[in-house]
Amino acid sequence: MRGSDFAELKAFVAVVERQSFARAAEYLGLSPSALSQTIRQLEERIGARLLNRTTRSVAPSATGELLYSRVAPLFREMAVAVAEASEATGQISGTLRINTLGIAARTIIAPRLARFHQMYPDVVLDIVVDDALADIVTGRFDAGIRVGNRLEKDMIAIRLTPDLNMVAVASPDYLAARGSPRTPADLHHHACINWRLQMDGRHYRWEFEKKGQRLEVAVNGPVVTNHADIGIAAALNGLGIAYHFERDAVGDLLAQGRLVQVLADWSISRPGLFLYYPSRQHRPALLGVFIDCLLDRAPFHRP
Repeated sequence: MRGSDFAELKAFVAVVERQSFARAAEYLGLSPSALSQTIRQLEERIGARLLNRTTRSVAPSATGELLYSRVAPLFREMAVAVAEASEATGQISGTLRINTLGIAARTIIAPRLARFHQMYPDVVLDIVVDDALADIVTGRFDAGIRVGNRLEKDMIAIRLTPDLNMVAVASPDYLAARGSPRTPADLHHHACINWRLQMDGRHYRWEFEKKGQRLEVAVNGPVVTNHADIGIAAALNGLGIAYHFERDAVGDLLAQGRLVQVLADWSISRPGLFLYYPSRQHRPALLGVFIDCLLDRAPFHRP
């Protein structure tokens, strides 16, 4: 196989797995126009259209599905072979693709990036922040990070954090003007910062529990967002009550008095954050040392 043949097939697999020319081009380090040209060359060589493209999506044609089903396993086998060869030399290098929730990216991964790079400078971390629960197998990720209750049963899961507390919070100014809710039902009379679920676009129904009584409340307010930073900023600026994981910057703001918790006796906790990967997948040494870093295990002891 010529080098150009290999490059064309690698580009084709990248587009199919990422369902996007833009994301595939970024992964391959190419411009979108160069990637499009590469795919056209492959289609001309084969004599058939391989990808059906619309303004919003990219999907393989029938011929493309057949080609992908044959070549994708070969690329995966080559990646495993290279990883195993590298491990045999005692050197850790390569690219590690991680799909993670925003809260994990901010609170677990970001503070440890410098230490990991210092220890393994030949490793490229390809970190995709995604709160939409993407399929890590389809997306060709080495691992994902999610809340424990959202993991598939055929995954190997490694706990990264204790359980996570959910807290309803507001600014002191908002509470001075509007008062504090005493029960979850009182939220219907308050401005609330809504959270949009990325997986289907619905608004999240706030969940509460007290003495075995569990409630879900649909709230309304002046802001709807799918990004924690926006929700927290809205609460800080007195726009309403927000509902977030305490670990995600909210804990520090509570300690500083910039936010105040309400409905504390109705708070619930969620299973903690877990790193997970398919049980049938070979776990490369690269993923192992990344897990050690996230858990602050040797040689990554925190100061």
